[in-house]
Parts: sequence; structure tokens; C-alpha cells
Amino acid sequence: MMTPMIASTLLASALAVPLAMMALALSRRGTGHTANLLPLAPLPALLAAMMVPEDTSVVLPQALLGLRITIDKPGAMLLGAASLLWSAGGIWARAQVRSQSQERPFTVWWLTTLAGSLGVFLAADMIGFYLFFTLVSLAAYGLIVHDDTPAAHRAAGLYVALALLGEAFLLMGFVLLAAGAPGSSLLISDAVAALPTSSWRDTTLLLIVLGFGLKMGLVPFHVWMPLTYSAAPIPAAAVLSGAAVKAGVIGLIRFLPFEAALPGWGEVLASVGFFSAFYGVGIGITQANPAAVLAYSSVSQMGFLAAVIGMGLAAGNRAAPLAAAFYAVHHVLVKGGLFLALGAASARLPRNAWLVMVPAAVLALGLAGLPLTGGQIAKLVAKGPLGDGLAGTLAQLSAVGTTLLVLHFLRRLSASAAQDSTEPPSSLLVGAWLTVAVASLVLPWMFLSTIGAASWNTVLSSEELWSASWPMLAGGLLAAVLWPWHTRLPRIPEGDVLAIGQRCLPSVFSLGATFERVDSYLRQWPIASMCVVLLVLLLTLTLAVP
Repeated sequence: MMTPMIASTLLASALAVPLAMMALALSRRGTGHTANLLPLAPLPALLAAMMVPEDTSVVLPQALLGLRITIDKPGAMLLGAASLLWSAGGIWARAQVRSQSQERPFTVWWLTTLAGSLGVFLAADMIGFYLFFTLVSLAAYGLIVHDDTPAAHRAAGLYVALALLGEAFLLMGFVLLAAGAPGSSLLISDAVAALPTSSWRDTTLLLIVLGFGLKMGLVPFHVWMPLTYSAAPIPAAAVLSGAAVKAGVIGLIRFLPFEAALPGWGEVLASVGFFSAFYGVGIGITQANPAAVLAYSSVSQMGFLAAVIGMGLAAGNRAAPLAAAFYAVHHVLVKGGLFLALGAASARLPRNAWLVMVPAAVLALGLAGLPLTGGQIAKLVAKGPLGDGLAGTLAQLSAVGTTLLVLHFLRRLSASAAQDSTEPPSSLLVGAWLTVAVASLVLPWMFLSTIGAASWNTVLSSEELWSASWPMLAGGLLAAVLWPWHTRLPRIPEGDVLAIGQRCLPSVFSLGATFERVDSYLRQWPIASMCVVLLVLLLTLTLAVP
């Protein structure tokens, strides 16, 4: 049995190791070696997720603001899945760095984003959560602009503008939460417990939903997703779409008061979620770029997750956070695996395209609930908060839309693989990708018994297998009907409403040009990384001031 001291040390190392590696990357001694460390940085967090007992807490030294980190079941599941994806992505990222001049800045941005991505699953107080949330949001800028293309700079400019807007919402929301917390406590649990009776309840909930909804890419704040995921390097897109975006999911899980039923707010969140779910499908099927299709798939899947969380909030369902975390774990691995499949497809010879297409097809159809995959189990667990009423019906219809969208993605992926003829990836890269793919199939089965939402017999029952199958059959039939007309579908540009906004609100989108003008200065990575750290500390200390 693990002793409390060992458990606390392992838990602290989940954050200490990436931060120490980042410090090494900033030093001259790290030159030429730092990229090799990227796959190793998340491993302590993976071990912590598997081995550290639930409710283990660690209070960091006062020099680190006395932050408290802890691990619970939703956090452990998401931490483990995210760590596995970050490790596999790190293997691909090593191949992304082509020169020593690229290595140091890319590694610093990668490790900073990693630390924030893992930290949000562990933070127990508002200061720590805000610190890590800001890190994962802002440091991703350096990953997006790595390829140094006009599209990358445009996407990064918009991403930062919206990220700062989300930070502003959350900062105000957290200040109101802290004001209503008993005594001087800044623990998330204490603040959320006091929220239902707070005189600022509705304002606080609005700010929290806006801040985390923006991070999740709920409509209309979704426009950064297709631009960012299309412009970022493949390994960066994989970890950002799979793991980093879950900072918004864990935020809603942590900061919404599921102990009290709030039908009004819950139904509003569910409505926005379902609208996003269907909107992502509708726009996604018009896209030709497979990365953009995956981005709109993320809009749809994050919308579905928001609906699950919203229905749980409406009913005061205490099991909803765990169900949402379970579904999010599956999405972490599938979406990360599909972006890595894009990398494998772009490097495979056409005659070997099936080696990519078969695993990718299983992954993609798993999002729609393919029987016997992790997707079927994730859909089953989500039924608990959604119920059998209108929300349950909309959930089944969204599975039909998801099937349609992923079949469109597979067609675009196949076309992409047929056009490329570069050398195949190394066996290590393929192994990392297949590890993520296999984990998406196996982990939901392993977690099923630990959350008590359903049994294996229920999953394998004929009724449940049919419930998972008919939406896919309907989606496949719809895809077959639409396929002869696919050339007549409108080609909506990536970012959809952004294109309209650029015509109607040129003054707002001139912010992108401003970011590009200062980008040559910010691209000096030591300055940029220090700016991010200073900004994070400044915003975090704002919360600490009584």
C-alpha cells in the first residue's frame, strides 16, 4: 500500500517535473536535449492518476502561493487520459522540431502548456486553478504559430484575443465566488457550496459559463477551433483538441453547484450545448480540409458534453460530473488519435493507406457510439444525466449527425492519404499513435466498473447494442443519400461566422492585424514566455488580494 508521503510526492511531481523540464529548456544546458524529454514529462502525472489514492492533497510551499492540489475520481480519469495523449504527442513533437533554433522555443511552449493542462485537473483552490487555466490557454499561442505561416499567425491572433476574453470572464467570476465563500477560504469546494445562496449567484454563473464555454468552443465562441486546429502542427493540434480543451470541461465540473438543482441555468446550458452539437455537424460536412472537419467535430462533441453537464445541473444530479468526465476521457483519446492519424496519413504511401484508414475508422465511428468500442460505453454513461425525455432524444439524433460527420471525415482523410507520397513515419511514431487508439477502446471498459454507472451485462445486452447501432445506421444511410450531392454543398470557410464578421465588423477584426504587427517581437521566445508567466502571475495574484 502506498504511504501518504509517497502519494503526496508522486502527486506533486505530476506538476514539478514538467515545470523543471521547462526550466531546463530555458537554460543553455538544455540546448540540443530538451525535445527528447517531451514524451517523459507527463509520465509522473500518468503514474499519479493510476496509483495515488483519491482525495490525496498536497499544499505547496508559500513561495508557490501555498496552492493546494488534490486528486479525485473525475480529475484522476482526465489526468490519466490527458497524460497518455501528451506523452504520445511528445513523441510526434520530437519529429516536428527540425532545427536547434526551433527546438528551444517549441519545447518551452509545449511544456508550459502541458503544465497548465495537467494542473487544471489537480487544482483544489481558485488561485491555482486560475494559474493553470491561464497557462494552458495562453502558452498554446507558441504552439499554434510554430510553422510561421500567415494562417498560423492569423489563427494565433484570434485565439489569444478570445482566450484573454475568457480569462476576463473567469477572473470576474472567481472574484465573486471568493467574495461569497465562507471566511477567507479560496478552496473551490467551499466557494461552490456557498454559490446557490449567494446574492451574486446568477451573475457568477453567467461569467463561469461564458469563460469555460469559450474554452470548450461552444457556439458562437467556437470560431477559434477550426482556424487553430488547421494551422497548428499535427502533434500540437492533437494535444490541444484532445487534452487542453478539457480545461473548460473540468472547469464546469468543478465550479457548477450540482448539489442544488438549478433548472433555469441547467436548461440554458443544455440548449446551448445541443445547438453547438448540431451546428458543428452542419458546418463540418461542408469542409474539405480533414483537420477542419475534426475541429467542427470537436465543436459538436463539446456541445454534447455541455448538454450532459447542463441536464445534470438542472436536476441537481451529483453523478453528472463523473459521467461528463467519463465521456470526456473517451474524447481526449479519440480526438488526439484522429489528429495523429492525419499525420500518419500524410506520411503513408498510397498503397499502404489502409494501414491508417482501418484504425482511424474505428476511432472515428467510436465517437458516434460504435458497438463494443469505448464510444458505446461513453454514450451509455451519458444517458444517466440526459434521461429519456427530449434531451435523450436529441442525444440520439446527435449520434446520427456524428456518424454523418465522421464518415465525411474518413472520406476526406482517404483523399488526403491518396494525394501524399512521402516516406512513412517511423515505427515509434506509429506505435505512439496506435497506443492512443487502443487506449480509447480499452480504458472505458476498465473505468466502467469503477464509476458504477452500468455493468458489462448492460453494455452487451441486445437492447443496448441496438440502441447504439440504429443511430449509426441512420447516419450511414443519410451519408449515402447526401454523397451524390456533396459537390453541391456550400463551401463554408473555416471559422464560418468569422467570415461574416470580417465583412461587418472590420474594426473588431483589426485586432488580428495588431497581433501580427507585434508578432515578430513576441516570436522571440524568451520574451514571449516571460510575458506569459508574468501575465499569469499578475492575474492570479489579483485573486489573492482580499
